[in-house]
Amino acid sequence: RHICSMVHRQRHSAKFRSVFKEFPYFNYVQSQALDDVLYTNKNFVACAPTGSGKTVLFELAIVRLLIEASDAWHNVRAVYMAPIKALCSQRFENWKQKFGPLGLNCKELTGDTEIDDIFEIQDAHLIFTTPEKWDSMTRRWKDNCLLPSVSLFLIDEIHVVKDKTRGATLEVVVSRMKTMHSYQLAVNPESKASTRFVAVSATIPNIQDVSEWLSDESGPATCLEMDETHRPVKLRKVVLGFPCGSNQNEFKFDLSLNYKMANVIQTYSDQKPTLVFCSTRKGVQQSASVLAKDARFIMSLEHKQRLMKYANSLLDAKLRDLFICGIGYHHAGMDVSDRKLIEEAFTVGDLPVLFTTSTLAMGVNLPAHLVVIKSTLHYVGGACEEYSEADLLQMIGRAGRPQFDTTATAVIMTRSQTKDKYTHFLSGIDSIESSLHTNLVEHLNAEIVLHTISDVNMALDWIRSTFLYIRALKNPKHYGFSPELDKCGIETKLQELCLKNLNSLASFSLITMDEDINIKPTETGKLMARYCVAFDTVKQFSMVTGTETLPELVRNLCCSCKFSDVQLRVNEKKTLNMLNKDKNRTTIRFPMEGKIKSNDMKVNCLIQAQLSCIPIQEFGLIQDTGKIFRNGNRVSRYLTEFLSHHSKSNFSARLNSLILAKCFRAKLWENSPYVSRQLERIGITLATAMVNAGLTTFSKIEQTSPRELEMIVNRHPPFGNQIKEVVIKLPKCEVTLEQIPRYSLSTAEISVTVNLMNFQELASKQTAPDHHYVTLIIGDCDNNVVFQQKILNTLLSKSGSWSKRIEVTRAPKGEELSVHLISSEYGQWSHSPCLAVIKLAIMRQCHHVCKNKELCGHDCCEY
Repeated sequence: RHICSMVHRQRHSAKFRSVFKEFPYFNYVQSQALDDVLYTNKNFVACAPTGSGKTVLFELAIVRLLIEASDAWHNVRAVYMAPIKALCSQRFENWKQKFGPLGLNCKELTGDTEIDDIFEIQDAHLIFTTPEKWDSMTRRWKDNCLLPSVSLFLIDEIHVVKDKTRGATLEVVVSRMKTMHSYQLAVNPESKASTRFVAVSATIPNIQDVSEWLSDESGPATCLEMDETHRPVKLRKVVLGFPCGSNQNEFKFDLSLNYKMANVIQTYSDQKPTLVFCSTRKGVQQSASVLAKDARFIMSLEHKQRLMKYANSLLDAKLRDLFICGIGYHHAGMDVSDRKLIEEAFTVGDLPVLFTTSTLAMGVNLPAHLVVIKSTLHYVGGACEEYSEADLLQMIGRAGRPQFDTTATAVIMTRSQTKDKYTHFLSGIDSIESSLHTNLVEHLNAEIVLHTISDVNMALDWIRSTFLYIRALKNPKHYGFSPELDKCGIETKLQELCLKNLNSLASFSLITMDEDINIKPTETGKLMARYCVAFDTVKQFSMVTGTETLPELVRNLCCSCKFSDVQLRVNEKKTLNMLNKDKNRTTIRFPMEGKIKSNDMKVNCLIQAQLSCIPIQEFGLIQDTGKIFRNGNRVSRYLTEFLSHHSKSNFSARLNSLILAKCFRAKLWENSPYVSRQLERIGITLATAMVNAGLTTFSKIEQTSPRELEMIVNRHPPFGNQIKEVVIKLPKCEVTLEQIPRYSLSTAEISVTVNLMNFQELASKQTAPDHHYVTLIIGDCDNNVVFQQKILNTLLSKSGSWSKRIEVTRAPKGEELSVHLISSEYGQWSHSPCLAVIKLAIMRQCHHVCKNKELCGHDCCEY
């Protein structure tokens, strides 16, 4: 109430009260943080148990920002960063309701959103993002003034800095935001602009190190560390060890735990909601099925009727049967509506037991009285690994429902051999370490492109801004350095580590280094940074020979480490194998030999299924396909630009990479009959109806009457007129070529013209987006690229044509040139993959004289 009245006096608006309506009073953790978060602009880091209300600290920091800002709030900009998209979405929905009425515009910026341009968020006050997305958006921060205007940076689950796969990106992003602030002060020392960092987590044992990392000119960030005694719900922790024989692998051990589950739940649940974490989606379903046979829950008739009502709304038939028994499961491969219904049933206490994957621990907030971690092993990249300490603490943190319980229980089920290890772990925790040293090469390249680093000394200066530097000084052994080294020695080792990675970049021509080790980025290095491509992917694409066909490029792209998190699951193999080869069904265009048995084969199969418009029914595969195309769109565009800088003797590979990139954007093969699917309001069902009616090209659709179109797709007027209008307003281009008379045995000169045939019709309106462009590529018989040019749609729209004179060197294998014009967006945009083949005439100097060259049949006169 005090805060609301204070804000009310300063802002003259009762709307501020709505921000705090959900928490009329502050708990102990919030009260301890209040003065530092609300009454100062100091950087702040809090470590407090799950459920202690840390999110409120972020909201207080936002209120502080609003109090300090001008009346119009034009320059108010805060970023909320969380490690997973589900957490961003949850906070986005919540804060949109809280801060929206105050006039704050909220924008979500994750891998699931279509926003790629930083200027699309220029009107946003609150931005919700993941480390990976913010990394890609900030790699060109010096090119615009929007990013340096971020004055509040909120970091949720900051302990993820320790994660082997994602921690380095989080660390680099935070260090880059610090660099932006330092750069602003250097450019304008009188500027009052600053970026405040507020970070929270339930698991930061070495909080002082994080505080030092988030330091500013005034010193380290303010710390608030609360132990388990301040947990709203007191937690009992239990470790159960089960025998695992030498002949029993991890899979069999995991299965054996299913039959112990009923006893564990009966012993520790107190007949209250139980959340069981399993390592895989299949394990979730198996465990739930076994428990349904082994256990019976005491439920009233009214309770059973409520469960029956839920079950009738579920799409998953197996889940429906289990739900009636009071058991459910939840994982990312399920239909969204089923997941939301399960979350609702479990939250209100109607569902006694819920089995889920470990990813839920960092996503949707579903607290339970009892949390069971079934096995401490999980699969990462196809290999079995122990859960990280941070992951275990996140799962354990779900135990306890403050609104219902005063106590809660967390049970870890593990092997007898590791029982003591986890008992020790629950009594304390090791320090959080950096993982940047294992992923340094990509991030060094990004900073070189930003000109943050231009020599080895500046590389060390950049390292000093990272968490890696702080931890390397305190625990050098973890990073492979001798514990006897002093600060100067450790800095030397870090500099050597930088130099090793710089040499790796230079060996693939991503940077150049002179004798004094001055560093400059190359064009390919800039491409790597712009498209956020991993170094291993660059090395893989460097092996492209230049003669690759389209299916060979698809296979090459599927091996990119950008798809390493797409796992092949046992229950998917049957579906994937049917997509690959089946005499009785439509299958993918380029079948693979043998059975689908690896992750890259799965990626290949799903890409081709999408491009072939083959429907996929399984929600998990649909989700994977979406993820593949989000990354594939970017990686395929990188490949086209990489090849254009790589060699001149790669016409085949370059042409097919352009076609592949276009296919990813259009989500269709370049000559797919489902061409209408690219049009707005046309999905797979209507596109199939058009294909069945023979409307397999844009020209055929244009020639069909609106009423006939409506009959084909079973729609009412003016649907047919609208579809036809969209097709008519597509840009239609043609290429004309002419050889210029010139005498030479080795070279020839040709004039190429690209005409926008419907130039007049497009003057008022056109279907293609402004960023649409066409690529003209010409190759000779020796696989050389004679000419390549990107021609923007805006350029053609202004003049109606584009022309260029090109000098061509004769190829030993023949005089023919292949000319292709490829749209950036639309499949089957031209009637033929190759628009023209021109045969060059070789001019020889001649002294022939004639009176009328038009009538003369001599070679010299003919040309």
